[in-house]
Amino acid sequence: MDNLTHSLVGLVASKAGLEKLSPGTTGLCILAANVPDADIVALIGGRWNYLHHHRGITHSIFGALLLALTLPLIFYCAGRLIARIRGRQPGVRLKGLMIASFLVTATHPFMDWTNNYGIRPFLPWSSHWSYGDFIFIIDPFLWMILGGACFLLTSKSKLQMAIWFLLALLLTYLVLTVPAQRGLDHPTVLRVIWFVVLVGLLVSFKLGAAQRWGPRIALAALVVITAYWGSMASLHYFAITEATIQARTIASQHGESVTDIAAMATLANPFQWSCIVETESAAYQFELSLAGNHPVLSSLVRHERADTADSPAVDQALEDERARIFMGFARFPVVRVVGTDCLTQTLVQLADLRYTQPGSGRGTFSLDVPVECPTNDPAPARLREK
Repeated sequence: MDNLTHSLVGLVASKAGLEKLSPGTTGLCILAANVPDADIVALIGGRWNYLHHHRGITHSIFGALLLALTLPLIFYCAGRLIARIRGRQPGVRLKGLMIASFLVTATHPFMDWTNNYGIRPFLPWSSHWSYGDFIFIIDPFLWMILGGACFLLTSKSKLQMAIWFLLALLLTYLVLTVPAQRGLDHPTVLRVIWFVVLVGLLVSFKLGAAQRWGPRIALAALVVITAYWGSMASLHYFAITEATIQARTIASQHGESVTDIAAMATLANPFQWSCIVETESAAYQFELSLAGNHPVLSSLVRHERADTADSPAVDQALEDERARIFMGFARFPVVRVVGTDCLTQTLVQLADLRYTQPGSGRGTFSLDVPVECPTNDPAPARLREK
């Protein structure tokens, strides 16, 4: 998930009651909600090094526990040091900081697991990836629920009001522009919901909702997002069930057998799912709509799998260090070879089908590797996108 959502979870958890456990708990909760993303330091080694290490050990059970233990110790020691410098009795309570840290830190790997990027929960013993697939990696509904609660409970000064105003402007701009760019079928629905929620929050603020209900607002927000996650998990179950039916039909039509299936949440549409069916030689991508009485499949596209392709050109490309890192990350690696006529540069285009297609160039989710002309490639045409 994006770090704004993680931060809002930490702040809501604090306002729900954890802030009473010890002075400094609110700051600790916000940091604890984000601390597994400390692996951003891997960017020092470049984007491929970051891809290799992101959502690695810091997002595992072992790493999260270690971080959850370390962070409150730092806060506790810093609190005692500040109290000594000021000549006061230290107010920080280690037990309270520990409880808050373990609870909130645990939310980060769980939330990251819910989307299709996944985590490797059992590092350093196993590098196996695990994916929830039922929450899109950026979810404006979570912004509404969590951000609304935080706004009501923390808008107590002009500075805080100004910060929330600027954040609301930024998020509103994203809601107005990004869904259309991402091809959301009905962006107007999201926009209407967004503005209705904004108006509702302003009215609630004017009516003094925070003074009337206090921490119960934060608790209600946590209950609502839990129900939302549960609803999305249920819809995912129906989506994967229908995708399995479609997968058998697709595979049988091509004389292949199914090896893997995924149904992944899409931006701001609980009823639209992006599906991938993998066979022993290909990967099929299609959109699945659960709206209406009968699920609707559309835009079926076939791609050659990168890890099973029988091509000297692909074999050359996979020897590249970047390609090795990419293949270690990619869940559905697909490939296309261009320039096999040897008249132009020969490129092996790799992509992770979760995010993009070969040749479309989406950062570390795709890779073009130049290779020597594959004059001995027995069937170059087979590697082209079908």
